[in-house]
Parts: sequence; structure tokens; C-alpha cells
Amino acid sequence: MKYSSYLNDEPMPDAASEKEQGNEYFKQKKFAEAIECYSRSIGLSPTAVAFANRAMAYLKLRRFKEAEDDCTEALNLDDRYIKAYSRRITARKELGKFKEAMDDAEFAISLEPTNPELRKQYSEIKALHTEKLAKKTQVPAKRAVCGFDKPADKKEITSHPPTISQKDSFMEVDLPIRAAVDIKESAGGRSKGGSGAIINENIMQQSRNANQKPGPEASIQELASRAASRYMASTAKSVKIPKTAYDFEVSWRALSDDTAQQIQLLKSIPPASLPEIFKNALSAPFLIDIVKCSASIFRDDAALAVSILENLAKVPRFDLIIMCLSSMHKSELRKIWDQVFFAEKASADQVEVLRQLRGRYIQGGWQDNMFTSS
Repeated sequence: MKYSSYLNDEPMPDAASEKEQGNEYFKQKKFAEAIECYSRSIGLSPTAVAFANRAMAYLKLRRFKEAEDDCTEALNLDDRYIKAYSRRITARKELGKFKEAMDDAEFAISLEPTNPELRKQYSEIKALHTEKLAKKTQVPAKRAVCGFDKPADKKEITSHPPTISQKDSFMEVDLPIRAAVDIKESAGGRSKGGSGAIINENIMQQSRNANQKPGPEASIQELASRAASRYMASTAKSVKIPKTAYDFEVSWRALSDDTAQQIQLLKSIPPASLPEIFKNALSAPFLIDIVKCSASIFRDDAALAVSILENLAKVPRFDLIIMCLSSMHKSELRKIWDQVFFAEKASADQVEVLRQLRGRYIQGGWQDNMFTSS
């Protein structure tokens, strides 16, 4: 009886009560005590709200790195939690991470377009980011002016073409790209009867490192192709696999002018993880983009493309998105299925899966299955 009475007098703490106690301390501006309560709540049962609340307390104490980390944890649990985006924007702004803060603001506004606080934050961050970029561009400009402010220099510059080192002082180009440029110059020089530009030592060293020593018979086009291939390979290695819909959108938009790299990004994602990545955050434009890239992948790897389409159809709210597609998007999907998925060679099993998936992607989602299953 005494042991039972003791248990009743001293109830075990739970995550919800610790969070509420943290809220009370926060209202009293006892931020350190609030952080302790939120930490205990997270230890008992981690939630997006508890992480975001602790982040707010860290912001009040100007512990911006901890605040940023807590917001990231909150978004890993709920990638549509607006308060976590707003607080991470503030933390990143104070840390000088203006580009990352702008990405947060853009994505949050796409979730809540009419939120005035988010729009205000975006305007402030954009102004700071623009100012930072302006300061960076001023430094090279001053150096360039200093190099040509003497009248005596003008004659020397016009008399002699700039050396490679002078070119490098004004423009930085990745080695593979520079290789292709130098090769084209060399080809142009020979066609005009000149000696042509000589590939610099860096490029020759790069070729030796790659164990690709072109023989005398190697054409200019082959050299350029090899240089471009090395550049694309190095770029592909830097692709970061997204873990949330936010990560995906940021990476996808950054590659919006390079379909080949978008395809590489999509290939880097295990298809089975797509439902977990997008959760409730998949939008119609991204769905269409992914299907288009899957069509390109299908020609080289039909199994991977089919797996992407299968798992994309498992994303929550998929059927609702399909039903709400515009007539233009529905037409695009129909064309992709008829001209790519059904026109290209595939195994019998893949053709059957694609036939079933067509009912999910076209003509009203699940309703179409009722008519195609018979």
C-alpha cells in the first residue's frame, strides 16, 4: 500500500507535461529552464513541436546554431511545419546563411502563399543576400581597374594577348570546361593556317592522371568529349541524395536548367524511399517532372523507371493529385505512356505493371482501375 501510495504521489513525467511546463517557463522568459523541459520531452517522445519550441528558446538566448539544428530535426519529423521553417529562417539569417534562408522561405511560401510573416522574412533575407553578393563583386572590379589605370599599360595590353595567368585573374573555369575551350581554339588556329593554341600544363596533367593519353590519331572532337565526360562525372558525384520533400525541391530547382543532372538526381534516390521523402508534400508539377525523367530513364533502364513509377504512386494523396491535374498535364501523361512506355521494348512483366500503372496515372487515378482491371 505504501509503495502504491508513493507512486500516486510522484507520477512519472511524460512528454506532453514536460512540453507544457516548458511553455510555461517560456512565457515567464525563463528560457534556460524551458530548454531543459523541452529536452526532457524530446527524450521521452521526440516531436516536431517540441524541437521547434526548443529552437525558439535557443533563439531567445541567441544560440543560433542549436536553433537551426532543432528546426532541422523538427522538419525531419514534419516537413510541412511552417513554424519550424520560419524559425530556421531566423537562425540562418543570424548565422549569415542567406542563401539557405532564402531557400527555406521560398519553400515555406509555396506551402502557405498568403502567410505575411513568411513574405516579410523572404524580403528581408533577399535584401541581405543581394547586398552580400554586391560586396563580393566589388572586389574583383576594383582589382581590374587597378590593373589598367595607367596610360602606359594600355599600349602593352593591346599589343599582346593576355597570358593564361591574366585570364585566370578575371575568370575561373572548371578544368574540363577550359580543356574543351582550349581544344576549340586549337582547332580554329589550325583551320586558319596558324599554329593553334597549346593546351596548358594543367590540362595535360589532368589527362595523365586520368590515364587517358590520346594518340596522334585522336581527333579534336574526341578530346573535347573526354573533357566534357570528366566534367559531367565529377558533377554527378556531388549530387546529394535528398531525404525530405524540401531537400528534393531545393536540389531539383537548382538543376532546373539541366535535365541530365535532374535525371542523375532521380537515379540517386532509392525508389522505395519516395513515399517517405514526399509524404504529403508532392505537388503536381514535380509529379509531372518525375514522370518525364522516368521516361528518359526507361530507355536505358526500364526496371528502374518502372520502380520509380510504382513507388511514386504510393505517395500519400497521389490519387487526389492525379484527379486534380490540368487537362494539359493529363495529356502529357497520356502521351508519355503511349509514345514511350508502351512503344519501347520491355519485358512482359514490366508491360503488365505499366498497363496497371496507366490506370493510376491517367483518367482519374483509382477510378480508371475499375475499368481497366476487367
